[in-house]
This record gives sequence, structure tokens and C-alpha cells, in this order.
Amino acid sequence: MLWYHIVFLSIIQGLTEFIPVSSSAHLILPSQLLGWPDQGLAFDVAVHVGTLIAVIGYFRRDIIRLLSAWLLSIRSSTTTNDSKLAWWVIISTIPAVIMGYFLNDFIESHLRSIEVIAYTTIGFGILLWLSDIYASKAKTEYEMTLSNVVFIGAAQALALIPGTSRSGVTITAARYLGFSRNASARFSFLLSIPLIVAAGTYKLMELISSGINIHWGVIFAGVVLSAISAYVCIYVFLKWLNQIGFAPFLFYRLLLGGILLGISYLNV
Repeated sequence: MLWYHIVFLSIIQGLTEFIPVSSSAHLILPSQLLGWPDQGLAFDVAVHVGTLIAVIGYFRRDIIRLLSAWLLSIRSSTTTNDSKLAWWVIISTIPAVIMGYFLNDFIESHLRSIEVIAYTTIGFGILLWLSDIYASKAKTEYEMTLSNVVFIGAAQALALIPGTSRSGVTITAARYLGFSRNASARFSFLLSIPLIVAAGTYKLMELISSGINIHWGVIFAGVVLSAISAYVCIYVFLKWLNQIGFAPFLFYRLLLGGILLGISYLNV
């Protein structure tokens, strides 16, 4: 990759990992539309590490509190709101891990086309907007039940399809169930941590077994740039979410999806 490919893709990964517009779609599109070389497995691992650093850094106090409560619940069977939330994050991760393990190769081979990305970008954008304006909006993440987190976890599994957006579909599910915008976003961000770890570990194992030559300068740049852009994105998103809502993301997804459909049909 050229230097501007590295900079652009790293920043795009960081900016789109946590807002409801699909990071996987934005990483696929430059090679599809601009003829850029595929960024490759090593770079995918790097930007995953970068976004993981960002979300752990931003939620470090929450993570320490939840992890401490979770460990205490294991040792002494003491249940608190924090230990319960930690268990909910773990349980919600399971469906996506299972689906990713069994369907990853199929998705990579059949669902990475511009047309698929266009339809999922539009469809799931509309669902997010509808769930935001019509659902009740009062509950916090500490009011989640087992059935709630299973539902959100099942929704997260759909994000394996490019264009869906992991954060978008989990926020959509949480809003549909009546959780506030802030609670939905915070739970989605916490939910990203084990999934990014799982996805990054899987890609790292692939990388090790592939024997690919690693360009460490590219890796370092990918980690740093994606971490910075992701941290800024999380901060701004949570700060302004209640004021701006999800309508801007709907408009962006409709515009992007429409452009992609036009390109897809022109190429037929």
C-alpha cells in the first residue's frame, strides 16, 4: 500500500468502527471502487488492535469496575449490577462468535459485493432510525434482562454481513427494546471489546499460519492512527448523541447506499 492508503484506511477504520455506518464496508470499498490493493491480513490485525486500544482506553474505569465485580461474582457468588452487566456483555458476544466461526468463509466468498453492501447499508440504516423514533427511551443498561441480551447478541451476529454495522445493529436492537440512546451506545461499545479481541485473535492466528512478510512500519502506523481516530470518534459520538440522534447516520447511509447501487448497476 502507498502511504496515503495506510493513512486513509487507518483513520476510516477508527472513525467507522463505533458509529452506525459499518467499518467493514468502508474498508472493502476503496479496493472495489478505486482499484486500491487489498489492505491484507496484517493490516486488518493492526487496525483491530488500534480500535481495541481506543475503546479500552476510553472505558478503562468501567472495564476495571465490571471486571472486578465479575471476578467477585465467580469467587463468592455475589451479584451486583456491575457483575450482571459484565455477564450480559459475555453472553451477548456468544452468538456472533459462533456465527463467525461457521460462516466466515461463506461471507468472505459471497457477501462482500458492492450490491450486498448497498442493500444492507440502506436497510439497516432505516431500521436504526425507526427503532430510535418509535421505541420507548427510558431504560439504562443496568436494567437489561437475559432475554434482552440474547436478542442483542443475535442482532450483533448479523453484523458479519458487510454494510450492516456492528454498532448500528446492536444499538438498533437495544433501542427497539426501549433502552436510552446513551445506554444503547455504551452497551454496544462495551460489547465490541470481546468481539474485537475474538476477531483480532482469529486474524492473528491466520496471519501466523500464512507466513506473510510483515511490514512493521505499516503495522505501527495502522495501530496508532486507528486508535487515535477511534478514541476521538467515541468521545464525540457519546457527547453529541442525544442532541443529534441517528437521523444524520440514516441520511449518510441512504446516500452511500444509493451511490453504491448506481455503481453496481452501471457495472452489470
